[in-house]
Amino acid sequence: MFLDNRQVAMDSALEALADSIDYFQDNLERLGPSLRDALKPHYEARAKSMQKLQGLARQHLNMLPRDADVERDDYMWLWSRLKSFVGNESQVVIGELLEQERVLMQSLSTLYTHPLPEAVEPVIEECWKGCRALIRELYRQQKQRQRR
Repeated sequence: MFLDNRQVAMDSALEALADSIDYFQDNLERLGPSLRDALKPHYEARAKSMQKLQGLARQHLNMLPRDADVERDDYMWLWSRLKSFVGNESQVVIGELLEQERVLMQSLSTLYTHPLPEAVEPVIEECWKGCRALIRELYRQQKQRQRR
């Protein structure tokens, strides 16, 4: 089945949401307790938003769930680990999480350029605001760690 442009944009946003959650979960042990505690509520809220959005995409856009790109996830995990050898591990993870947010913001922006069902708009807005809040928190955490 071919996807139309709106479905492709939704698929990209859902993939970016899933990738960001997966990356966070895959790197929990690399985060210190205070950083983990500060970020965890953001990712829990994101997981709920993603589930809502997946349901709405199935219902309103006739989209089926798609499998995650396991090879890409493995590559990202390995690349991040390699960067940790030459830098501060928590700073590397924060940088990677910020990059995930940039990708997510771009995919949400693209999604906003398409007409969306009314039920979908508030969830996209929720994801957007959550992304902005997480970026603020990541920058705050990054600055705290630079001072140490």
